[in-house]
Amino acid sequence: MSENNAAPVTGHSTAFGTAPGTPEAYRQFLSDLLGVIAYGELSAFERMSSDARFSPSLRDRAALGRLAVREYDNFERVTAYLESMGINAEDAMAPFQQSVDAFHDRTRPGDWHESLMKFYVTDAISDDFYAALGSRLDPASAELIASLQMTGSEAPGEVLFVRLQESLKDDPRLASRLALWGRRLVGEALTQAQRVVIERALPQGLDGFLSREEYDAQIRELFSQLTRNHSRRMSLLGLTA
Repeated sequence: MSENNAAPVTGHSTAFGTAPGTPEAYRQFLSDLLGVIAYGELSAFERMSSDARFSPSLRDRAALGRLAVREYDNFERVTAYLESMGINAEDAMAPFQQSVDAFHDRTRPGDWHESLMKFYVTDAISDDFYAALGSRLDPASAELIASLQMTGSEAPGEVLFVRLQESLKDDPRLASRLALWGRRLVGEALTQAQRVVIERALPQGLDGFLSREEYDAQIRELFSQLTRNHSRRMSLLGLTA
């Protein structure tokens, strides 16, 4: 997409309400959104590749390796899109590097099972969060974000779900431990997502023509939905969120 085509028309609908009249504000928001997605994909690739070494079987190692390759493919697609807009991908990612790295430092898994649960929880919340934002973007940007989410038996969430389900079967001690770990992860992941909206979107004025009260209400509803989706996924694993 060319730089000229990247800018929306005045009043284009975005994340929560209507974008202000300047295309520059929307362009900056898009740069931030795609920048944090790109760095998140790169970080996921690095951690999946590293954790694959500790897999209990070659089957698990290969499965996690395939997921890591997909994360890197997503990273390349998002950075290519940024570059096509005339935005330096490294510059777009840089504001989020410290925050994302700190999140991963705070949620360092203790073993293989905690690693799987971390990927399962954080990938799903990220997908839900970016899908909610992406649904309000210009068509090309929305299509890019939607294409990053794979469905079916080869989807990362499904692969991780099946493997976790196998591990949890007839192991109440592991189930109890991973339920606690999942609760910690969701709290950290939602806090991280909130920073993206509040620290980056609001300063750019993307609350648009909504009042602060209306904007805050929509933010609360988004995060309530993210929490409900997480609870449903934990229930499917037989865990208490």
